[in-house]
Amino acid sequence: MHGDETITAICTAFGNAGIHIIRISGGEAFCVIEKIFKKGKSQKPFRVSEYDSHTIHYGYIFDKDKCIDEVMVSVYKAPNSYTKEDVIEINCHGGSYVAKNILMLITGLGVRMAEPGEFSKRAFLNGRIDLSQAEAIMEIIKSQNDYALKSSVNHLRGNIKKNIEKIREDILNEVAYMEAALDDPEHYELNNYGSILREKILPCIDNLEMLKKSYREGRIISEGVNTVIAGKPNVGKSSFLNYLLKENKAIVTDIPGTTRDIIEYSINIGNICLNLTDTAGIHKTEDYIEKIGIEKTLESINAAQLIICIFDMSREFDEEDEYVLSQIEGKNCIVLLNKSDLECKLDIDKLKSRKIKYIVFSTQTGEGFDLFVKELENMFYSDIIDVENEIFITNARHAEAINNAIQSLKLVINSISEEMPEDIITIDMMDAYNFLGEITGDTIGEQLIDKIFAEFCMGK
Repeated sequence: MHGDETITAICTAFGNAGIHIIRISGGEAFCVIEKIFKKGKSQKPFRVSEYDSHTIHYGYIFDKDKCIDEVMVSVYKAPNSYTKEDVIEINCHGGSYVAKNILMLITGLGVRMAEPGEFSKRAFLNGRIDLSQAEAIMEIIKSQNDYALKSSVNHLRGNIKKNIEKIREDILNEVAYMEAALDDPEHYELNNYGSILREKILPCIDNLEMLKKSYREGRIISEGVNTVIAGKPNVGKSSFLNYLLKENKAIVTDIPGTTRDIIEYSINIGNICLNLTDTAGIHKTEDYIEKIGIEKTLESINAAQLIICIFDMSREFDEEDEYVLSQIEGKNCIVLLNKSDLECKLDIDKLKSRKIKYIVFSTQTGEGFDLFVKELENMFYSDIIDVENEIFITNARHAEAINNAIQSLKLVINSISEEMPEDIITIDMMDAYNFLGEITGDTIGEQLIDKIFAEFCMGK
């Protein structure tokens, strides 16, 4: 990290648009803008020192005597900026050529092109945000539904940070007391301290266990539900996919085996993102390619978080339907009886006798869709009450750190039960303290920091 260098990047998606925003951050940001920007219609020289922070100014960008564009320039003075450095943001017209020319003009004055995530990295290293908040920024950008957005905003507000820092503070206070007692036993008492420490550590474990438990819902909120559409050929799997997508993405014919490979799409249904996989129909076949497709289907079923299993109401229940049922038994499944707009020939009593819940559905009329959405929400969001105010762990790195901290604190409880010396107990407590510090970035290595921010988009 070259913290003493001034950096720049286009912060908006590159391409033709209404506007582009070019950000400059660092000690030379103000000097650079004064060289290329002339203020107002009069085009008078621009002096940043004459203006307050968080102000915006109208004028023109010049390359020597050549006017490049009419722009608005925002001024953010350190430390009251995103990076806690001097920051300039140029709002130019949204043509790719215009933005590229301004960017080249800035880099020609010795400003370095920012690496992906480098503005956020500087915000973190300069203490503007902690690591969990930095990661929340990218979660906001990647949000695919209202729940994911609210959860990410919650993280950005620092709710995870506050919770984790409180537990770390409690741990550190106890470690400090024990170390003081070991150094100065005349003034600090450790008799019966194990039982006192136990009562203080158990609530920390309970709190972390709740955060760990929230990761299941958190992953669903942020990543969506990996979903497989399964059934024998010609029950309407591809028609169902097309119905959800509102366009003909999958080929629909009366010929069995039309879908031979895995087809994947993501779609939002209400506040749930389904990562859909349309699979080859499950049936007996001698076709070599179809066999490979069916094998892939069975693999997808075993790995899926949700199976949408479709049966054709207009056809009688047969051996292939039985085989499909045997593959989904005991798994997280929604059964749709499709083609309800046609005459029913399916013996529904066979499903009832096996205590299989089902929804009568039609891709032609939309019958059953509202029930389908309601069932989805009951299956995956029944425990989610208030996304905006509750904390849900959505990051796998955070979940791993929390789990490691829990295991360390449980070792503390075991050590207390076995009456181990305090200096042994403090080792596990400091391990838990450091694991939790990985979430906020207080105890994390430089290589991991670089890896995290490298996954950010350019200009953020």
